[in-house]
Amino acid sequence: MDVCTASLVLCSLLLVAGAQTPVLSVEPRSATIRQGQSVSFRCQVQSGAQPVRLEWKRTNNQPLPDNVKIGPDGSVLTVASSRPGNQGTYRCVATNAFGKAHGSASLTVKQSPKIDITPSGPVKVQAGEPIKLECHATGRPRPSVTWHRQGTGETGQSSSTEAKAVVQVSAARSEDAGVYVCKAQNSEGTAETKVEVKVEGGAQISTMPQASVLQTDMVAVEGATVTLHCQATGSPTPTITWSKLRAPLPWQHRVSDGILTLQNLGRQDSGQYICNATNAAGASEATVQLEVETPPYATSIPEQLRVQPGDTIQVQCLAHGTPPITFHWTRVRGAMPARAQTQDGVLVISQAKAADAGTYKCVSTNKWGSSETQARVTVRSA
Repeated sequence: MDVCTASLVLCSLLLVAGAQTPVLSVEPRSATIRQGQSVSFRCQVQSGAQPVRLEWKRTNNQPLPDNVKIGPDGSVLTVASSRPGNQGTYRCVATNAFGKAHGSASLTVKQSPKIDITPSGPVKVQAGEPIKLECHATGRPRPSVTWHRQGTGETGQSSSTEAKAVVQVSAARSEDAGVYVCKAQNSEGTAETKVEVKVEGGAQISTMPQASVLQTDMVAVEGATVTLHCQATGSPTPTITWSKLRAPLPWQHRVSDGILTLQNLGRQDSGQYICNATNAAGASEATVQLEVETPPYATSIPEQLRVQPGDTIQVQCLAHGTPPITFHWTRVRGAMPARAQTQDGVLVISQAKAADAGTYKCVSTNKWGSSETQARVTVRSA
């Protein structure tokens, strides 16, 4: 056997051996789930000499958590009631007499934010001493973190590299006292934690409140829920209240930390809402103009109409709702008569015939929705 022939034989043997090594696939290759949900990954052997043994492992050969189960034949890995610690990469290893193959799947576990504040409070400092409050948040996706003081605006923001926000005051003054709120937010939810800061000693300097709102004009649709945000600066920390111009607040309302929430809005809830900020030095106010708009509600006059042949058929479509409202008449079964005319919601068919009898539908539409009504027309000789 010459060298060339020997090489061909060796290559053939290697190809045969390679064909016997397991070939596998993992489905899905990645998954993203909420904390508490379950997910399964399947490892399938596409080819290779039997028997093939399947084994699931984590990266760095870490043991599988107790809520991760493997199916009877080893092909299916199931994460039940997922936890944050389940996030990571899982490897499926297929082994037979000719070698090994492996595939991987990555799991992302989304979770709502959790907050840790340092110090946890209440925090007491002497006037002139520094104040430092740190808020760390965990969660997936990484939450945004902000600080604000009750009754005032934002005082700290998250850094670009980690979910953390810091409040720092180099020399505390009496007006720095108050309740500081850390808020962490991601697509899975929101968390808030408060810490009270007390500044002892030093002269109390009173300053007039200054109220402000995030939006001065708002438009909402009937039945919706809206939130009106008000902030105020001043010393002592101003008290924030809400009122409505020339009317009481809607009975379905809630006020918390300067935020007015209105639920199940009706047209009567339109109007001017006033944020009042008061302290020992005085008062200030800011206003929000709220307009509640409604989808149309259509009716036909009359709902049933009986005419004789040769008479004029006339039906009016009326709609209550926020203008502008458009009207469109159609026939429920069949085409509209050629003599039919429509204008401003009025359907007119001259020289009625027996073939004109039937049901006609009017659809009224505005930017918030549509509504339909029907009119039944009978054409019959007396």
